[in-house]
Amino acid sequence: MVLIVAAFTALKIFAASNAHFVEDEAYYRIWGLFPAMSYYDHPPMIGWWIAAGQALFGDTVFAVRAVVIFSGLIGSLALWRTAFILFDARTAGWAVLFLNTSLLVGIGGILATPDAPSVLFWGLSFWALAELVTSKNANWWLVIGLMAGCGLLSKYSVLFLGAGIVLWLLWVPEARRWLLSWQLWAGGLIAVLLFAPVLYWNHLHDWVSFYKQFGRAGSKDFTAKYIFEFLGALVGLLNPLIAVLAAMGAADLFKRFLAKDAVGSLIILTVLPFLIYLIYHSLHSRVQANWPAPLFPVFALMAAVFVADLQGRSKNWIKIAKVGAVLGAVVALVVQVHAVAPVTGQLARKDPTFQLRGWPAIGSDLRKIAAETNADFVLTSGYGLNGQIDFLLKEDLPVHQFTQRIRYIMAPSPQDAVFNGTGLYITEARRDQSDKLNAAFSSVQKVAVLRRLVKGVLLEELLVYELSGRQGAVLELVATK
Repeated sequence: MVLIVAAFTALKIFAASNAHFVEDEAYYRIWGLFPAMSYYDHPPMIGWWIAAGQALFGDTVFAVRAVVIFSGLIGSLALWRTAFILFDARTAGWAVLFLNTSLLVGIGGILATPDAPSVLFWGLSFWALAELVTSKNANWWLVIGLMAGCGLLSKYSVLFLGAGIVLWLLWVPEARRWLLSWQLWAGGLIAVLLFAPVLYWNHLHDWVSFYKQFGRAGSKDFTAKYIFEFLGALVGLLNPLIAVLAAMGAADLFKRFLAKDAVGSLIILTVLPFLIYLIYHSLHSRVQANWPAPLFPVFALMAAVFVADLQGRSKNWIKIAKVGAVLGAVVALVVQVHAVAPVTGQLARKDPTFQLRGWPAIGSDLRKIAAETNADFVLTSGYGLNGQIDFLLKEDLPVHQFTQRIRYIMAPSPQDAVFNGTGLYITEARRDQSDKLNAAFSSVQKVAVLRRLVKGVLLEELLVYELSGRQGAVLELVATK
């Protein structure tokens, strides 16, 4: 098992070092350059992780992803320990194998997004809960509070883990005694104190992050349009064969839940609140494929519980488990290699890796245009493109998104004088907002159309405008509503 995890880690290091950013990663890279108490989109943990990687490895693609890859090792170790103390070594081995061969972890485990620390600290919280259940030592509540607090610093969805813990305390008779333990309440206080910087930041900025994230929960009318998309993505990214095993394991554990067994109830109830929310959300709006990621370690454990308890029963289930693991490993290998060296470009934007493609050539073309126009700055109007261009031109020109300035409130805002010279505005053709710059500049002229390609196949066109004659404010005011 150690060799398997090591092999997956080596594959991730290879891909993380050689594949370009996806848009969100490019944006979060800027967070790493300006560590803060919190940010517009999410709590700060991924920004802190990226800052640590940049401190160690410089402003590189690998630096942005370095801590994420290391977190995968810690997460696998925590899952092994959790399964071992709750069940046995056989279950632990299967759980780690299933987690690493799930498509979301095997393929997406290199991406520097808030999901990475969220998955880690949800898993570490669950590990500490397992230690509590098996040792009966109340001091584990302090560790649970620490891990859950770090989870809240990662992504707001970890609040659902807290709801699951409360339900477990109320549901399981033998767990209720912890309500009289001072360590439980101290652990809760630790979690709140760790989360306090996020609360304070939101207080200073009119709770803008909370409005953004919680305001979309069930905010649209009921529809059955997205529920099957969500379930399909969940099964697909878990690995279809492993998903079947997880469902079988969940059924077995649900029986233990109904009997108010401490272990079975813990596994079910720490998953159930978030899963119910995701289903509810999918009945009103689209659930992004990455959102269920924190549940994947527990899903892997569910599958392992079923497979490890098959002595004397049909060996076909073991065959399914082995085929599922091999399938996941092969797909992960193919996709990671494809991310670095594309096999084909014919799928264009239908290829899940299309966001990685063509950026070095775009950077080279932009530098040439900047030299020809004597540009002093570059403007953008989308956070993903802004992140990509900022990285590509980091040693050449300042890059600023003139819209949605709340996204960059952690960084020093440039003075208007910065924009007195000639500049460039670059945008995806489908998102052109050059008309908004007419009030700020007397001249806004299209000078180039750049083509982002993969193996000669067009992914998108980027428009480049030359800006000159500043006559007003360039950057939009920071808006928190």
